[in-house]
Amino acid sequence: MSSDVLEGDADGDAEKLEESLTMGIDPWEKNWMRFSVVMLLIFFVAVTVAGFAAGYQLPGDDGKVDPRTVTQDGPWAEPGVTEIAPGQFEAYVLAQAWNFAPREIVLPVGAEITLYITSPDLQHGFKVTDTNINVMVVPGQVSKMSFTFDEVGEFPYICHEYCGQGHAAMFGTIKVVSEADYAARADEQSTDETTDATADAEAVDTDDTAASENDA
Repeated sequence: MSSDVLEGDADGDAEKLEESLTMGIDPWEKNWMRFSVVMLLIFFVAVTVAGFAAGYQLPGDDGKVDPRTVTQDGPWAEPGVTEIAPGQFEAYVLAQAWNFAPREIVLPVGAEITLYITSPDLQHGFKVTDTNINVMVVPGQVSKMSFTFDEVGEFPYICHEYCGQGHAAMFGTIKVVSEADYAARADEQSTDETTDATADAEAVDTDDTAASENDA
């Protein structure tokens, strides 16, 4: 075989190699780069849809508290639910060994609730069935999440972080009722509070009268 033929074959192989490489990037490497870009785009779309369309959110760290005094003063001294605006509620929840306070939360359908959860003792969990509420509860920290309940029903919540022998007893329920039922419950509660206040006032008057008679 002549040297001209060999040189021709070598030139042809060099041209093919040059054609197969663009800017020094191997075709396999280029394909993997394309695949990586596509996966990043898919990931970005999934996060966007989850965050804005599906309503998924990361639990927020809404501040610090002193676990030694959190049950003595402040909103967790008397955990409960407060309506801060029509259809908007705040709930301060205390997770401690081995119970939740409050044990029951009642809301009208369509209500948006923001939960502020903390613990004075151990690390706990707080998960509400059939919602995206699922947070860790760490002593000294406040976990915050919001959710809108658009359906009537009961939504149990549990501690999903093992916290000792009484762990299984840590549960509660969010009850979502119709607006009419919620209004009726609110009226009944208001009546009970008025009755209790009247009874307390009468008891004080009776004690004062008895004390005055004894002095006389």
